[in-house]
Amino acid sequence: MTDFSVRPAGAADRPAIERLWLMFRHDMSEFGSLLPNADATFISERLHSAFTDADWAPYLFTSGDRPAGFAFVRNLAGPARVLNSFFVVRGARRTGLGLRAVQDVIARHPGPWEIAFQDANTGAVAFWRRVATEIAGDRWTEERRPVPGRPDVPPDAWISFTA
Repeated sequence: MTDFSVRPAGAADRPAIERLWLMFRHDMSEFGSLLPNADATFISERLHSAFTDADWAPYLFTSGDRPAGFAFVRNLAGPARVLNSFFVVRGARRTGLGLRAVQDVIARHPGPWEIAFQDANTGAVAFWRRVATEIAGDRWTEERRPVPGRPDVPPDAWISFTA
């Protein structure tokens, strides 16, 4: 995917990201045994915050003129940026696009970073460990933290590093 790009997402990009969000939440529903709402949507507080909260930054990934994924960064003014949501459409996975996208997003916000994922998502486990190593070498850590308000689910894995 040579014509790949990452750019800040604006209001005009929101409809496309909302559709990508449904794909993302569908993929993630496997790891939390979650069903969609009655109207076939998924929770979208993070999507809303990404476009309305000044402490968040939404990004859109494209391949040519087609959407290929997104990322939401939060805690821009805090001690560590958090990659809150990250998604690459299945047709673009395992092409190197995901690694290039996350490296681009992280480079736009130098400093400490934290990224959460679920141990049951084996693809994410390998991907995020590779990202941490590519960006920080052996200077990254991984720990388990309880999911706030969800004592019924396993803790999330969190990777921390400085870029």
